[in-house]
Amino acid sequence: MNTLELLNKRCTAIIAATCLVLASLVSGVQLVSSGRATAASLPSELTDQQFWNLSRDSSEEDGYFRSDNLLSNETSFQEIIPGLLRTAKPGRVCMGVGPEQNFTYIAALRPSMAFIIDIRHGNLDVHLMYKALLELSKDRADFVSRLFSRRRPDGLSAQSTAIEIFSAYRRAESSQERYKENLKAIEDQLMKKHGFPLTSGDRDGIEWAFSNFYRFGPSINYSSSLSTGNPPEIVGAIGGNRGGNNMTTYANLMMVDDGRGEYRSYLANEDNFRFLKDLETRNLLVPVVGDFGGDKAIRAVARYLKSVDGMVSAFYLSNVEQFLVQDGKWDNFCSSVAALPLDEASTFIRTGRGGPYSFNGGGGVQNSSTANMLQELRPCMAPSR
Repeated sequence: MNTLELLNKRCTAIIAATCLVLASLVSGVQLVSSGRATAASLPSELTDQQFWNLSRDSSEEDGYFRSDNLLSNETSFQEIIPGLLRTAKPGRVCMGVGPEQNFTYIAALRPSMAFIIDIRHGNLDVHLMYKALLELSKDRADFVSRLFSRRRPDGLSAQSTAIEIFSAYRRAESSQERYKENLKAIEDQLMKKHGFPLTSGDRDGIEWAFSNFYRFGPSINYSSSLSTGNPPEIVGAIGGNRGGNNMTTYANLMMVDDGRGEYRSYLANEDNFRFLKDLETRNLLVPVVGDFGGDKAIRAVARYLKSVDGMVSAFYLSNVEQFLVQDGKWDNFCSSVAALPLDEASTFIRTGRGGPYSFNGGGGVQNSSTANMLQELRPCMAPSR
């Protein structure tokens, strides 16, 4: 073999070896990519069936409270947002209780997913109503038109403030025909588009809630529905004294600022609205029926979040702890919440200051505060945590 032939042979061998190395590297990259694709992570969206199953399978038996809570009466709920944004992290999971105030916290925190847990089945139906309305509406003014079944006033645009929108809708006319059309659109969106198997009770609960928004318009307050008779059984409101003396209206809750002159409600601007609409459209705001002091709902959500590598950013409690302490259920609640995936940034949002055993309502519902979840839950956490 001459020198030229020897060089050619060696070059061929080197090239072959290089190709093998490159092939191995490419194969390795493919394996890593495949592994990442199959690893559990927070979903970018849920199918309709996944959404319904997650809500249903996480829920407990329907419970009861003294009111239907079609809306909040907490006027200071925005005031803690500036501080909250310095600690809680976006892109995680928000949890909460009750109706629309969750939307404002969600719009501020920008989570990847949210769960609303409430003892009343009626609250789940309220959130299904909101889901349909948000999906159907192109902008804030369209949404408010649908929510209150009022004709959209001229001149409202994406640049309109919440004050301008609600000032206009307070004067806008409503009609029973528009109400019936909107109610049918809600049911069609949920049952035909999404295929959710709503029961007759669910439909009654949605109609009850929506009829009160139509009847009272933007001036609806926490106790308005009390004057319309007893709600359907599925709503879960036992009536009687609803507590509190602040009867702020829906319009006022949307028009209030954070105490520093910045407007942060979920209808304060189009960005907030669009974020919430997008989350609902991707089925990532999941309502669940559950007692905070029960054994299932919070723990079921905890198992799901751990299975998809989710981390809780914030948990809005309102003043539910007050009732958990009164009923001797707070320890079980503590153990359930301790099962959630948490870190040093995870934050409680509550009405009233201090922990549950030093609960001080102070100004009642006009006294919001935050607290580090890990610090408050350490007494009921497993030693290994």
